[in-house]
Amino acid sequence: MHGRRRRRLLGRVGETHREQSRQGAPTRPNNFGEAALKEVAAHGSCWSKGGPASTATKRAQTTLERWHAVHDLLDQGVGLLDCARRLQLSLNTVKRYARAPTPERLRSALQYRTTLVDPYRDYPRARRESEPGVPVAQLLREITELGYTGTSNLLHRYINQGRVEAVRRPISVRTLATLILTNPAHRSDKQRELVDELTGRCPQMKALTGHVYDFAMLLRPKKSNADQLEAWIAAVRDEDLPHLHSFTRGLEQDRAAVTTGITLPFHNGRTEGVNTKTKQIMRQMYGRAGFRLLRHRILLGSTH
Repeated sequence: MHGRRRRRLLGRVGETHREQSRQGAPTRPNNFGEAALKEVAAHGSCWSKGGPASTATKRAQTTLERWHAVHDLLDQGVGLLDCARRLQLSLNTVKRYARAPTPERLRSALQYRTTLVDPYRDYPRARRESEPGVPVAQLLREITELGYTGTSNLLHRYINQGRVEAVRRPISVRTLATLILTNPAHRSDKQRELVDELTGRCPQMKALTGHVYDFAMLLRPKKSNADQLEAWIAAVRDEDLPHLHSFTRGLEQDRAAVTTGITLPFHNGRTEGVNTKTKQIMRQMYGRAGFRLLRHRILLGSTH
C-alpha cells in the first residue's frame, strides 16, 4: 500500500462503518486490509496445500457433519434462523456454513509458532527421506551437534505435526495477507515467489491480489479515479469474494467522501497529526497537571 494517505482514507471509511454498526447496520469490514485478511482466511484450504497435514481429524469430521446438516435443511426450504434453532448453533455459525459452497472452504490454514527446530528443519527431513526408520533420539543428537538448543519433546511434537515432511514451512493467514497488501516493488524476490506460488493455487486469491493492486492505484489522486472506482467495484462483484463485496457496499454508502479522497490532493494529515500529538501529551501528564500546563505544552510544541 502507498503510505499515510492510504491509511487515512481507509481509516475514514472504517469510522463510517463503525458508526453504522453502532446504529444497527449490518457488520462490515472496517477497512480494506481487514476485508483482504478475511478473504485470505476463507480460502486457506486452497493456498495452504503443501504445508503440514492437519491432525485435527475430529474437528474436521464435526465440520463436515455440520455442513451437511445445514445444507440439507436449507435444501428443504428451512430458514437460517430455524436451522440455528434445530441444530442448536448460533445464527452466525449457520450463516458461515451456508455461505460455504463446499466443506473444504471451511478448513482454515494451519498456523504454528516459530520454534527452535525451524532453522534445522531441512536436516531431519533429509535424514528421514534417506533413512525412514531413524530414531528421534538419534536426530536429536545430530542436530544438537549442529547447534540446536531445544528439547526432545519439542522435536517430537514438531515431527508429529508433520512439519518436517511438509513441502514448505506453514504460512499464517496474516503473513500472507500482509504480503499481498505490500507494494510489489517493496517485496523481496523470495516474498514475490512465495506470493506467486500460494495465490497461483486458488483463482480467488489470484483475483484478490489483482484487486488489491488496482485499489492501491486509486489512492494516487486523479480526476479519472472516480470512473476507475466504479469499474473496480464492478470487477470485484464479478468475483467470488464475499468480504470484498461487503467492503464495496460500505464504499457505496460513503461514496462522496471516498470519491473526494481519491480525486483531490487535499487531506487532513496535519490535523490528525496535531490530534495524535495532543493525546500523547495528555497521556504523559495524566492526573498530574491541569489545563493551563496542557495549553502551554501544546503551544510550545507547535513552534517546532
